[in-house]
Amino acid sequence: MTTTEPKPSRSRNPILDTLNTSFKVFNDCQPLAVGIHKIIKERLPEISIEELRNAIRFHAASTRYLKALSQANTRFDLDGSPAGRVTEEQRQYASDTLRERFKKQAERHKADQLVKKQVQQRQESLLKLAEKFNAR
Repeated sequence: MTTTEPKPSRSRNPILDTLNTSFKVFNDCQPLAVGIHKIIKERLPEISIEELRNAIRFHAASTRYLKALSQANTRFDLDGSPAGRVTEEQRQYASDTLRERFKKQAERHKADQLVKKQVQQRQESLLKLAEKFNAR
């Protein structure tokens, strides 16, 4: 039997879900204009400034956004029009953040693989011991 329940949203932030559906610049992960929260607040006054800032912070920290920012020259407003430049320092910050993030992920993956290998070796040793004592 199949269910027709909708899939849950990938986002863990309902305000960000609203921004993604309301503004193409969010959904397309384009670099945002500086101060864009003020314009969003005018257009969506029902969203508290704290929730809005948290959603923008969450969005701007995403790997997808940082990748876009590291390659971009232009920032965009809510309508997708150019609204400022991405500075070299901002591109470099995005690149450095991504590099560190990927480095940490690789280190975690390596550590996880080592633990898995140790667990597997231990299980194999226990199986050998069990076979040895069961053979008696």
